[in-house]
Order: sequence, then C-alpha cells, then structure tokens
Amino acid sequence: MDSFSTLIRTASHEQHVEAETSTFMSDLLGGRLGVQAYARYTEQLWFVYEALETGTGKLASDPVAGAFIRPELFRLRALERDLAHLRGPHWRAGLSALPATRAYADRVRECADTWPAGYVAHHYTRYLGDLSGGQIIRDRAERTWGFERKGDGVRFYVFEEIPNPAAFKRGYRALLDAVRADDLEKQRVVAECKKAFALNTAVFRELGEEFPLSA
Repeated sequence: MDSFSTLIRTASHEQHVEAETSTFMSDLLGGRLGVQAYARYTEQLWFVYEALETGTGKLASDPVAGAFIRPELFRLRALERDLAHLRGPHWRAGLSALPATRAYADRVRECADTWPAGYVAHHYTRYLGDLSGGQIIRDRAERTWGFERKGDGVRFYVFEEIPNPAAFKRGYRALLDAVRADDLEKQRVVAECKKAFALNTAVFRELGEEFPLSA
C-alpha cells in the first residue's frame, strides 16, 4: 500500500506536467515574453497566496491542517516586495485578477473555511511546487530580465528560512503520511490536488490569451 504522500504525488503527476508545460509558461521561461507578462503572472500569484495565507490563524489549531501552517513558507510579503519592484509603489491600485485566478482563489478560500483537508491539498500543490520547480523560474527570470540574484523581482522564489529544501520536503511528506483520515477522505484530498493543478493550468491558459506570441 502506497503512503499518502506517494499517492498524492503519483495521482497528480499528469496534471503537474500539463501545468509545467503550458504554452504561457514555456514562452515565459523561454524568454519569448517581456517582463510585463512576468509581472502579470506575479500579480495572479498574489491573489492565490492571499487566499492561502489569510485564513491561517484559525487553521493553525486544526487537527488536520494545523501541522502544515509553517510561517517559513509564507510568500505574501515577498510577493508584495516583488510587485512593488515590478509595478512601482502604487502596484495595488492596478491589481486585477483574471477570471481563472478568481476561481482558484475562491476555491482555496472555500477549503480553508469549510474543509481543512482540502486546504492541505492546495497547500501541498503550491508550496512544494515553489520549493522545487519555482527555482527554475527564478533562475530564468534573473537571466532574462536582469533581476538581482535572489533580489527584488524574484523574492517570491527565495525561501530564506528554509536552508535545506530537500530535508524540508521530506519532513512535509512525513506530515502528509501522518494525516489521520480514512481512505475515502484521502481519495477526496487526492482529487482536490488534481483540481488545484487544473485551476492553476486555467490561469496559465488565460495568461496565454492575454500574452499571445505574435505570429
């Protein structure tokens, strides 16, 4: 019988690949889009992390989600520094969520409010992804648009309080394996992980429509 963390990782693999290989992400990482596309993507991330991190106060004492509320993961402040760098001091005034982003953030908020185990599914797909593939995005962004290494513009990808990401991820997977839930609930969480990837891919699709490569 596979562990819960393995179940989650293998079940969502297909969606993970689809999200990573979206046209928008490929164009962005390939240096074919300008810094405005990167800034717009960063704005969308702000809405998702605002939903993930605003409700953590009450989730911290939850028997399922509580163990996952780790302040060293929080990204909102770093995102706000990046947006101030990318958009200027009045970045909030121009902030707007794409319809897909709004749907994604709404679902995260709904899980945070009503289904802590579902919230964990979103927590896992975002933060472990940032610790892993996010580092590729940071490296490309620094080289493509000349951001200072691990500085303003890419701080979202810099986890200063996690000196050993590999060890952190191992610990995180151990927490997943320790989640007390029956098989049916675990299947629901796996399904929510798949939904999280689908919501993320929908954001990429709409960003791709907003930033098409000129033929």
